[in-house]
Amino acid sequence: MPNLTIDNCKLCVPDGATILDAAKLAGIDIPTLCALPGKAARPACMVCVVRVNGSARLAPSCATPVAEGMSVQSNIEDVLNARRTAIELLLSEHLGDCIGPCTRGCPAHLDTPRVMRQIAEGRFHDALVTVKQTIALPAVLGRICPEVCEKSCRLSGHDGAVSVCQVKRFVADLDLASPTPYLPPCANSSGKSIAIVGTGPTGLSAAYYLLQQGHACTLFDEHEFAGGMLRYGIPEDTLPRNVLDSEVRIIERLGAQFKYGHSIDRDISLKDLRQQFNAVLLASGSRSDTTIDDLEITVGPHGIIVDRSTMATSVPGVFAAGGAIAPIQLAVRAVADGRAAAVSIGHFLSGSDSVADKPGFNFHASHKTDEELHARMPIGSPRQRISPAGGPASGFTAQEAQAEAARCLQCSCAGAATCKLRDLAQRCGASASRFRGERHAYSRDDSHPEVLFEAGKCIACGICVRLAAGFGQGFQGHGSQITVGGPFGAPIIESLGDAARACAQACPTGALTLKENECD
Repeated sequence: MPNLTIDNCKLCVPDGATILDAAKLAGIDIPTLCALPGKAARPACMVCVVRVNGSARLAPSCATPVAEGMSVQSNIEDVLNARRTAIELLLSEHLGDCIGPCTRGCPAHLDTPRVMRQIAEGRFHDALVTVKQTIALPAVLGRICPEVCEKSCRLSGHDGAVSVCQVKRFVADLDLASPTPYLPPCANSSGKSIAIVGTGPTGLSAAYYLLQQGHACTLFDEHEFAGGMLRYGIPEDTLPRNVLDSEVRIIERLGAQFKYGHSIDRDISLKDLRQQFNAVLLASGSRSDTTIDDLEITVGPHGIIVDRSTMATSVPGVFAAGGAIAPIQLAVRAVADGRAAAVSIGHFLSGSDSVADKPGFNFHASHKTDEELHARMPIGSPRQRISPAGGPASGFTAQEAQAEAARCLQCSCAGAATCKLRDLAQRCGASASRFRGERHAYSRDDSHPEVLFEAGKCIACGICVRLAAGFGQGFQGHGSQITVGGPFGAPIIESLGDAARACAQACPTGALTLKENECD
């Protein structure tokens, strides 16, 4: 039972324990990507390095046995820098997108690959639910959005981008035409209330998400009807008013109260709203008396200063978003602003810091060659972009929507939510572009009925090799191009055998993923 010290914490551990084992017993977090409990160590990732007894060289904690009197430092600057460098070297060869380029390009960050997958499989309601997690007005935006996400689609320069807006519009219209349009579940009443000044896309979106948090919302507008620029700035032949009214009714059914003919300052003052409500959101459209710098926005005539990262103003409990703080040309951006404001206001009302959601670490693979793009294309899917047979105004039929959605390359990673490499990159502030390695060529092995293998995401950690011992899985290649696979190019259905599911569940990077994860 040797004694040691890790970060000034004295421990006594069983014989044969490694430093990583000892750290886990003490509740000390030492990150690792290649360690596998119960299996012999193979220090491949070098993310778990520590300094032992003041040595000039760092040691992998997963493979270094504890010795009597050992002194270990795991949280000092040079150790943390070495771990970050190890992660950045792994990222230099990575070939995969944490989220799809379409999601990155969408101001609302819609999980487009998931939506396309659900629609292609005919799961229209599931797709609608996914859309409304980030977009409160999908039927409206399906008609007026400038297709920002489609400009980022990898097929845009080849056979035509996936028609995301038309497909999204299809499920939204289908839902609105049903006897019971989708109402998202709402939390129990919080007892808190919010005044929203403005019923344009920002205000409507904010109300939609605040109501789901259990907060009461009252929306004030100087006009006779809701919609703001959607109603009074867009021609009806482009955006039929019955479509806008239908989506507004959804928000009313969630419990929103609308007070029309109310102009701030003329009919009701900001002071009154602050006294009557727990929070106020200014979302009343574009202003000409606005000045902007990198961090803050000053909005007249009250001279309120707005923190651009949180949308909180210099007046406690007052927030501002959308056109109220800066001119917004895109309705989708206004809708995204409303959702971000709802997040910040929710934090404020719960007593936590008023911070908006921050995107996690996202790796973006370089543009793929024609051969790689074709390798990604689902078998049997149409190559050319589909247009509605009845013209753009008519929208897709169900068959057209499914066929167009099936063209999606599914660029996002099915293992992103549990990817340890992504998590550690986020935690240590790694840069995806610090090093430029020779990336792997894209390949996809879906021969196994349960598991998908994308070699470009493999870091050769050896976990699957150890778990699938006896089935043939081993290391392939040399140097920086080493990866894993079956002998003589055998598919994973042969090389992983009965261990395939366990390998996918243990994979730290999403190189091996369960196909059921793609089915949501």
